[in-house]
Amino acid sequence: MDTGVHTNSHQSAAVHHAPATLARWQHAVQRARAAQQTGQWRMATAYQHQALALSLRLLEHTPPPGREDDCVAAVVVSHLNVADLRVQAGAVDDATQILCRAHAVLLGLMADARHGAGLQQAAWRHSRETHAALLRHVQAHGAHPSVTQALASAHLAHGPGPH
Repeated sequence: MDTGVHTNSHQSAAVHHAPATLARWQHAVQRARAAQQTGQWRMATAYQHQALALSLRLLEHTPPPGREDDCVAAVVVSHLNVADLRVQAGAVDDATQILCRAHAVLLGLMADARHGAGLQQAAWRHSRETHAALLRHVQAHGAHPSVTQALASAHLAHGPGPH
């Protein structure tokens, strides 16, 4: 199964110049799922990476009022989808780093008051999902120093108690 990412430069350029919207993100995710269902792993991976890039760009600009939760959810879903594809490709270390990065993005949003209360609260709610994904990853693939560090960072950010 080849899951290498090969996108043409025309497609990559289009991702960076067109505005990031939740609709464009959703379209990329749908195309990735369709490609995955037909066994087109390279294409699925390319579309998932496109969705991830779009989701991160959604956070670079202030999300529309009331859509903060949707934008943070897009970031989480995209990271989890890319990590799943990397595991399927046998690149467990890559998946580990992607999951850790997802958690770090949310911790960064929670820690920076410039993002506003809506975005901070959405990040806090979704950090439970990335925390659980990190724990599942450890159960399935064993302990990893990056996961230990990510979980420790979350513990410091949240303080003692459940996430």
